[in-house]
Amino acid sequence: MALKFEELAVGQDIGSRSIDVTRQDLVKYAGASGDFNPIHWNESFAASVELPGVIAHGMFTMGSAVQLVSDWAGDPAAVVDYQTRFTKPVLVTDTTGTSEPGAVIEVAGVVGALDGDARTARIDLTVTFGGQKVLMKSQAVVKLA
Repeated sequence: MALKFEELAVGQDIGSRSIDVTRQDLVKYAGASGDFNPIHWNESFAASVELPGVIAHGMFTMGSAVQLVSDWAGDPAAVVDYQTRFTKPVLVTDTTGTSEPGAVIEVAGVVGALDGDARTARIDLTVTFGGQKVLMKSQAVVKLA
C-alpha cells in the first residue's frame, strides 16, 4: 500500500525497531565502505586511543537508523534528505562464538513536519544505545506522490 500524504499527521508514529550489531557486521561494513579504521574492529587499538572499546562506524549507525524510514516509505528513493548529529559512540562488545549481539541500537520515528506544497514529510528519528541518544536531530525528508 502506497503512503498518501493526505493521511499523514504531525506526531504520527511510523514504527520502531531494534538493530542487533556484531563485530562481524562492522568488519563487513568496513569492507563495503572502505573505512578500515582499527577503532571499528581492534579492541587493543581502540583502547590505545582512549576509547572504551570497539565502536561502530558513525555512518553504519546512521544508515541502519534511516532504514526504518525507507521501509516505512516503501521506496528508498523517496528519502530525499537525511541529516543527523553524532553524539555518542555505539560500543560493540566481542560476542564471537555466541548468538548474542555486541550492541543493540533502538530506533523510533514520528512525523515531525509536513509540507503540503512540496508533498514532503519530515521524519524525526530517536536513535539510542544503552538508553542514551547516539544521534541527535536525526531527520529524514520523504517525498510523497
